[in-house]
Amino acid sequence: MAPSSGPSKSELLKGTLDMLILQTLTLQPQHGYAIAQHIEKLSDDVLSIEQGSLYPALERLQKKGWATSKWGESPTGRKARYYTITASGRKQLGKEISSFDRVLVAIQAVMKRA
Repeated sequence: MAPSSGPSKSELLKGTLDMLILQTLTLQPQHGYAIAQHIEKLSDDVLSIEQGSLYPALERLQKKGWATSKWGESPTGRKARYYTITASGRKQLGKEISSFDRVLVAIQAVMKRA
């Protein structure tokens, strides 16, 4: 089969993974695999979250007090750690979204085509 000319999976901009995880956790508590799947699905598989990036990010969010976790059972019956955003995580998410919006505007200004 010929290679696809569609969108390729992209590396995340530095610092955006935490924001994407926190945004995903605003919906409901989720386990790591579900977080990665949600981000990939909403980005039409453009953004790929590898386990080697996801779990260190989740640990980092917990250490900063922006997320908590507890063990539960996944829909498949397996034991899974479920992550929940905290009040300080919601506050941080607001700051990160504002900062990211400023960066997007700046990039759009630089990339403006005549």
